[in-house]
Amino acid sequence: MLSKDCYLGSMRVAVAIHLEPSLRNKLVRFSKATNISPKLRLRSKMILLVDEGKQNKEIATELGVDETQVGRWRRRFAEQGLAGIEKDKSRPGRVKPVPKRKESAIVRKTLETKPRGSTHWSRASMAAESGVSESTVGRIWARHGLKPHRARTFKLSHDTRFEEKLEDIVGLYLSPPEHAVVFSCDEKSQIQALDRTQPGLPIKKGRCQTMTHDYKRNGTTSLFAALETATGRVVARGMNKHPHEEWLKFLKLIERSAPADKEIHVICDNYATHKHAKVRAWLEKRPRLHVHFTPTSASWLNMVERFFRDLTD
Repeated sequence: MLSKDCYLGSMRVAVAIHLEPSLRNKLVRFSKATNISPKLRLRSKMILLVDEGKQNKEIATELGVDETQVGRWRRRFAEQGLAGIEKDKSRPGRVKPVPKRKESAIVRKTLETKPRGSTHWSRASMAAESGVSESTVGRIWARHGLKPHRARTFKLSHDTRFEEKLEDIVGLYLSPPEHAVVFSCDEKSQIQALDRTQPGLPIKKGRCQTMTHDYKRNGTTSLFAALETATGRVVARGMNKHPHEEWLKFLKLIERSAPADKEIHVICDNYATHKHAKVRAWLEKRPRLHVHFTPTSASWLNMVERFFRDLTD
């Protein structure tokens, strides 16, 4: 029925197939049947055309398939007979799931322990510790929403008047008093005044801006800034230090920058400079200035911090 592959010199000759009548009749039925797999129907047509003496290229053109596909099923039929085209080669199945007890142990170890000499578990270290693959550890962490490599900082405020101050400041943002301006104020200290050691070249077509990798230090400065919450206007002044004298100077600048016929509301944190006796005495003489302090450990309530963040970015 079948003949094996043979070689003529260095040229490979396609295997020849000669079907017995009973096997040919079965393949003819397969090639016309509608109640079998379309793949088996197509492969049966390939073998029938091989039996007629046609080459792989001719069969591929006639059936609209790839030539290598014809050669593959021709070879499998030659080696295994009808069984060679009835089934595809077995492929690896899905990964065997990790037992629930094992998964729970990995989750518990991730949450409650740390590896020796490290700050957190990695996929590799947990896989070595638990005897599973790194991808398995990754899937378990993903299912339970665990990301051991990430950490966030937090700070709780213990201010006894936290809620009162919170409502006061948020109220100034959302519903400021009529005939008044609201300023969110703070200092950004220890800003390094750096300069490049040599002048760079400006950006131009085909070339990005250049600058030297090294720099020289020109000391530090403190930026006093007041963000007008309604308009986004910023009143700012750079100063070498930030004691109460400088804060007084800045409050006077804010006073001059605001319209004379409007009240001024200043939001600031609990830095000792802002509550200095001389500062309080000066404010008492200016009834149109109202100071609102954020709760302790809650500088995030101060909107000017977002301006400072943008500067840093």
